[in-house]
Amino acid sequence: MKHNLLILLLTLVTLNTTARDNVIDEVIWVVGEEAILRSEVEEERLRAQYEGQQIAGDPYCIIPEQLAVQKLFLHQAELDSVEANESSVQHQVEMRINYYLSQIGSKEKMEEYFRKTMSEMKEEMTVQVRNQMIIQQMQMKLTEHIKSTPAEIRRYYQSLPQDSIPTIPAQVEVQMLAFEPAVPREETDRIKTRLREFTERVNNGEADFSMLARLYSEDTESAKRGGELGFVGRGQLVPEFAEVAFNLIDPKKVSRIVETEYGYHIIQLIEKRGERINCRHILLKPRISADDKVKALTRLDSIANLVRTEKLSFEQAVIQYSEDKNTVMNAGLMTNENTNASKFEYQELPPEIARQIYSMNIGEISKPFSMIDQRKNKEICAIVRLKSKTDVHKANLTDDYQVIREMYENHLKSDFIENWIQKKQQETYVAIDPEWQGCDFHYPGWVR
Repeated sequence: MKHNLLILLLTLVTLNTTARDNVIDEVIWVVGEEAILRSEVEEERLRAQYEGQQIAGDPYCIIPEQLAVQKLFLHQAELDSVEANESSVQHQVEMRINYYLSQIGSKEKMEEYFRKTMSEMKEEMTVQVRNQMIIQQMQMKLTEHIKSTPAEIRRYYQSLPQDSIPTIPAQVEVQMLAFEPAVPREETDRIKTRLREFTERVNNGEADFSMLARLYSEDTESAKRGGELGFVGRGQLVPEFAEVAFNLIDPKKVSRIVETEYGYHIIQLIEKRGERINCRHILLKPRISADDKVKALTRLDSIANLVRTEKLSFEQAVIQYSEDKNTVMNAGLMTNENTNASKFEYQELPPEIARQIYSMNIGEISKPFSMIDQRKNKEICAIVRLKSKTDVHKANLTDDYQVIREMYENHLKSDFIENWIQKKQQETYVAIDPEWQGCDFHYPGWVR
């Protein structure tokens, strides 16, 4: 039966040709009951090329093997009922589509570049993203039992050659107290009047919302797409924005003015799909005057002096005065978004903060300064305190236990996955077209 399946699949050709190379498509590998097509390999090669990913070797050997390994994990995931969260899948697909649109410029140019319709691209991306998530979850499930003891970690560290012990870069922990300078009522009124003018022009048919967004919106990324945000769930939007956007019914009408932490918005509905929505918006941000900025910096200087003279601790000052919701509940301690830990390398900090703390001593408080909050793209004023500093050093068990533990457990997990693939490889029916067998595969057991 399997022999007949192989004959059928390896002689199968489609009447359609690939859009880029006019080569008739064909089955080149069979893994279990799954086929790998020549076109799949070519698609992966072109995608890697577009995204700047380096393929270390012959792509026509490496990519088919990678696809074969993926199919081993997907088959096991099916047996174990491991599934992807569809909401997360759609969110990732929309993010990718929006990224491509921002890079290429328009839907039409994107379709021309990839030689596919938008719906075809979304369908392919959905399958790809879903499979990636399932594979990741399957690998996590396979290795979830792998834990280490302090004794094992010590032995692992002691067995490492000196040149294999990682160098830990200089790291710091930083506390921040920040707030936005007060915005005069006159400036707020000016912004609202401007947005009401836009609303009136759209509702009267005098202007197109997307055109106004391109010209005037201060959300620079969505402005490139005429203010379009792409399909998002309620939880992906700030509450004030979501409440208004999800209550819109008529795509021809414009919402009331909405105030959020980012500024002031007007919104236009494009389409609703169940619990997800696609809409356009125009964002305008109040301008801070030089006088308002000086007042905020002066106020911060007074707060810093209260801390320096020990009339107030920095933690107490944060609770009383800070408006930065990301740090206020953590005594001002900043969190590294890359690691979810409190330690930063200097280059991971906002440049303005890195410049302040570079020459500071532990416990010292900076002079007041202003910076752009990248999350909101708004100007804020702040002071920072250097809580701790670690110089460049070789990893050791005292200061870097978590780093070494992660290294050790990653090493165990990697070995486990390698062994699992080799075992699964021997248990699974595999057939490769003779023209595709002459490769130096990472896992040599494919050809047998």
